[in-house]
Amino acid sequence: MSNVELYTQRTRIWLPDKENIWKGAKLVKDFKEGDKQISVVFENADGEDNTDVDVVKLDKQGNLPFLRNPEILVGENDLTSLSYLHEPAVLHNLQIRFVEKNAIYTYCGIVLVAINPYFSMDIYSDDFIQLYSGRNLGEMDPHIFAIAEEAFNQMTRDEKNQSIIVTGESGAGKTVSAKFTMRYFASVGGTSKTESTVEQKVLASNPIMEAIGNAKTIRNDNSSRFGKYIELSFSKNSNIIGANMRTYLLEKSRVVSQADNERNYHIFYQLCSCADMPQFHPLRLMSADKFEYTKIGNCMTIENVDDRKNFFETVHALTLLGVSSQYQSLMFRVLSAILHMGNIGILSSQKGNDTCYIKDDDVHLLVMCELLGIESTQMLQWFCHKKITAMAEVVVTPLKLEQALQARNALAKHMYSKLFEWIVDKVNGALTTSAKVNSFIGVLDIYGFETFQVNSFEQFCINYANEKLQQQFCQHVFKLEQEEYVKEEIEWKFIDFKDNQPCIALIENKLGILDLLNDECRMPRGSNDSWAQKLYDRHLKSSEHFEKSKLSNTSFFIVHFADKVRYEIEGFVEKNRDTVNEEQLAILKASQKYALVSELFIDKSGGDVTEVSVGNDRSGSRRITVTSSTTRPSSGGRRKRETKKTVASQFQESLSHLMKTLNSTTPHYVRCIKPNDYKMPFTFEPMRASQQLRACGVLETIRISAAGYPSRWSYPEFIGRYRVLMLSKEIKKKKHQDTCEVVLSRLISDHTKYQAGKSKIFFRAGQVAYLEKLRADKLRSCALMIQKNLRCWLMKKRYIRMKRAACTIQRFVRCVQARKLVQSMRRHRAALTIQTKWRSYRQMVIYKRTLASIITIQSYTRGMFGRKLHLQLLRKQKAIVIQKHVRGWIGRKYYRKQIRSIVTIQCCIRRYQAKKQFKRLKIEARSVDHFKKLNIGMENKIMELQRKLDASAGENNALAVKAAETAELKMKLRQLSKDDDVITQLRHRITELEAALKGTEQKIDVLEEEGKIKKDEREQENKDKDQKLETLAVEITVLKEQNESQIKQSKENQIALKDELEELGRGEREKLEREMQQLQKENNEQNQQLGIMEQRYENLKDELQIVRTSNQFQIQQPNFNGGDSEEADELRRRINELEEEKEDLESNIQHKLVADDVTTQLDEMTRENERLRTNMKNLRLAISEQATQSLDSDGKAFKELYSQMEAMQLELEKRRDEVIKYKSTAAEAVAIQMSEKKHKVHKTSAATMTDAELLGSRNRMEDINVEKLDKNDLKTVLAKV
Repeated sequence: MSNVELYTQRTRIWLPDKENIWKGAKLVKDFKEGDKQISVVFENADGEDNTDVDVVKLDKQGNLPFLRNPEILVGENDLTSLSYLHEPAVLHNLQIRFVEKNAIYTYCGIVLVAINPYFSMDIYSDDFIQLYSGRNLGEMDPHIFAIAEEAFNQMTRDEKNQSIIVTGESGAGKTVSAKFTMRYFASVGGTSKTESTVEQKVLASNPIMEAIGNAKTIRNDNSSRFGKYIELSFSKNSNIIGANMRTYLLEKSRVVSQADNERNYHIFYQLCSCADMPQFHPLRLMSADKFEYTKIGNCMTIENVDDRKNFFETVHALTLLGVSSQYQSLMFRVLSAILHMGNIGILSSQKGNDTCYIKDDDVHLLVMCELLGIESTQMLQWFCHKKITAMAEVVVTPLKLEQALQARNALAKHMYSKLFEWIVDKVNGALTTSAKVNSFIGVLDIYGFETFQVNSFEQFCINYANEKLQQQFCQHVFKLEQEEYVKEEIEWKFIDFKDNQPCIALIENKLGILDLLNDECRMPRGSNDSWAQKLYDRHLKSSEHFEKSKLSNTSFFIVHFADKVRYEIEGFVEKNRDTVNEEQLAILKASQKYALVSELFIDKSGGDVTEVSVGNDRSGSRRITVTSSTTRPSSGGRRKRETKKTVASQFQESLSHLMKTLNSTTPHYVRCIKPNDYKMPFTFEPMRASQQLRACGVLETIRISAAGYPSRWSYPEFIGRYRVLMLSKEIKKKKHQDTCEVVLSRLISDHTKYQAGKSKIFFRAGQVAYLEKLRADKLRSCALMIQKNLRCWLMKKRYIRMKRAACTIQRFVRCVQARKLVQSMRRHRAALTIQTKWRSYRQMVIYKRTLASIITIQSYTRGMFGRKLHLQLLRKQKAIVIQKHVRGWIGRKYYRKQIRSIVTIQCCIRRYQAKKQFKRLKIEARSVDHFKKLNIGMENKIMELQRKLDASAGENNALAVKAAETAELKMKLRQLSKDDDVITQLRHRITELEAALKGTEQKIDVLEEEGKIKKDEREQENKDKDQKLETLAVEITVLKEQNESQIKQSKENQIALKDELEELGRGEREKLEREMQQLQKENNEQNQQLGIMEQRYENLKDELQIVRTSNQFQIQQPNFNGGDSEEADELRRRINELEEEKEDLESNIQHKLVADDVTTQLDEMTRENERLRTNMKNLRLAISEQATQSLDSDGKAFKELYSQMEAMQLELEKRRDEVIKYKSTAAEAVAIQMSEKKHKVHKTSAATMTDAELLGSRNRMEDINVEKLDKNDLKTVLAKV
């Protein structure tokens, strides 16, 4: 029967769909050859048919859509048992089992398909282990324990090594499947005891490897970032006696960078969660959000995961595997050092971007070096510099900021990789057995096919490994398929399958991708661009699996078996080299304090020598690759330098060794599928599942099976299923094979569609579905005959029953109608009576309501009229009151206006009389009699004036003496101004001292590298330095006390000067306050300079403290020789000189303050003297003018009086000179007393008494009114003279 005949009405098919990939439909009418379209009815989400009919066009080739399997085959445990084997049938079967039956395991031939449920299922307990133990494959539902039991049975039965290959993408459940597989083997392969030590160690390796090799990614909270192959060794009695682990391609880049919402390896967060524990205080740990390497992904915790609890499990597992607490502590030290390394602040220099630096007091650098037992100065040097060796010359050049960060991150990745390998070695050492191994079962947990938006070197290696595994898988499936046909002795042809050998050859053959990459890495200046150009030239036209991007020269495509992947060339060469700076490795190798650090980086083989290959990376930084190899003399007699194998070469060799191991064993395959990207339980996305089934080779297995005879039935099963299609004459008892052959020859005309084997019948794809269609049609025809006769009997019986029921119903209906008529008549009469009574009552209620309304309206109307009348009477009364008050106001206003007019007239008359009286008095004042009355008592005033002139002359002499003192003090002030030059010299000397200190520091750094000194000498030197520091502290205390006393004295001086200001006048007080503010400002500047000098002194003391304590942070103690003692003596001598200069400066400042006070007082006296002179001149001018006006006849007498006054002025000037001399002598005595004692305020008060007297003299002279002096007064004064 042809395939076209299967497309009849009501046939179910699969059609492509954009959202769900495939969608179910049903044919509306039969399909005929030549038709270019089909009419279908699609199914909805519930599986029911829609009412709308859609027309679907066929493709250009006329390919018909895929047929759906019968309902009996939907949800089968084994996908190969389906009649139609294609992608939609596989996806539908998996979805039905996963979503509706919650079955996460399904067989696909020899492959177990495991779908991650994202839900905790109770199917892995010890009861399930006992349930699957000893059962053959296929007897129970699909399970990971069934695959493990099958491998265990074949190992014990055939004594042949087995392998279980678990693959899948991240988040599909590979690690969990491998874990449960190992648990099953530990249970069934245990000794007589419940749990032996070996089984415990095997299970204890899981938490250790998860802690150091697993991390949270976007797709999985516990994703394995490395591949591993664990060999479980069994004895002849099938008991576990040991294990061995091999790892592949650890993702080292995760140590220094993670994507958003991802984490670093679990061990870092577990360690940070225990930072508050006392035993971890020396590690200086902080929370994970404070370390750069753990906070990049912005994800510190995982939901429902306790990092602290997991850390204790990891520690317990290490202890169980025999890792001592000392080695555990060292391991945690290295991990903590990696975290602190990420926080080291590498800064760009201000001079430019060509250099960078790290602060000397960087806390994380010091902690990292302390944890690793290395010198911080050396690490600080080589974090920011590189060494270039050219022939015999070595040049150290600085690194750029980007290069320094790359070097730091490369060292962190290298350290973690070495620590990871060390832990794996420790685990293998604990699991290795000395007993004889009879056989083993290997469990391979390796990454599946990966393709991202940006694919790099890691994805290339992962996909290369999957290419090799897929090739081995296809060859093994094909081999089993052929063995089945040979066993049943049926005729078969060679099954062609998709061979990926050309893609593998493109990668690993000579001049392939890996070979060209390794050659590029061996070149000193190899780069990604040159490697890509070689790939384009070599493979672009010669290989179908290699393509170039049309829009970019920095990428290429490889057509893998699963998909075409684009790879970016950025980072291929650097990652393949995997190099670290030579100087940084040398520092780590030199660690002598902690054995683990040197053990990680120093070669273990003693007979080998370290060989290096030198090259420069893209940034020009010096790189070194270290390997351990045996030196052999070359033909020239010199040793041959061999380079370290690249990462690709190492991975290629380990992969080749893995494939040899797998080919020597019997493989069992587990393909893990991730149903959705949102981690939702029992949610199936066909698009994601289809991609993974294609990538892991399940669809290829289906295709190989479909190419042969995928459907297989045993003879008894076939007869039991299709007995309805057989004729009675065709059945032969106890000859099932003959019966089946006769029936199939009648039902299937094409004998190539099936084959009869020894115990089974093999069908081509679709033949079982055809038999199911024939069986369904036969059953349908039989069902129609039965339905026809049964429906006839049922309808006749129903008619008789309905007739009898109709008569009964009619009788009862007529009776009911008569009763209803009588009841209706009675109700009509009663209704008329009720209406009469009701209408009468209703009219009475309306009348009473109207009457009450009328009475209410009348009462309200009468009240309104009464209120209006009352309001009119009230307004009239108020108007009368207002008129009364207005008329009174108008009368009072007129009265006040009349009064104001009368007062104005009176004022004018009185002003006229006052002016007239003023003129008369003014004439009388100009008369002689009036002047005589005013000059009475003039003689007494002249005598008083004479006395005041004498006192003024004496005071002027005193002021002259003070002026001399002022001149002398100004000279001293000029000398003190030269002290500023001394201060400048002191500052220069301080700068020189600081430069000397820096030189001393450099010499100390050189001396630190010369070696160790004896412990006794170091302690003695420390004691001497402690004593010197104590002496310096005492001196500092003395200087502080002196400074405080000076401040106190200045405050007392300020108080005394304020008292003087209160005695002086307001003008002089303001001037003195301005001068005091200036003095206080200068005093503050001097105190500030003193504070600066004290701070520099403290800095010097701190430098000495650093020199004393720096030995505690170094492993190699500095050797202080005689040269160092001389430098220290020179430093102390310079400090003493600085202190003496500071004391001299303080004394000069004190003298300057005293001189400023005296100078201020002299300036005040000078100004007062000038003021008195001015007053005397004004007095002379007033007397002369008055005398000129008033004296006419007595001109000679006035001249004589004026000459006498001039003589008195000369005498006054003489006395002023004497006062100046006296003041100069007194100023010298006061200066001496002020320098010896603190009685400056009292002396200043005594010195200012003359100022007060002068002020009183000046006031007395101002009291004399020169205008009131007349001629008689002048005559009296002249007579007395």
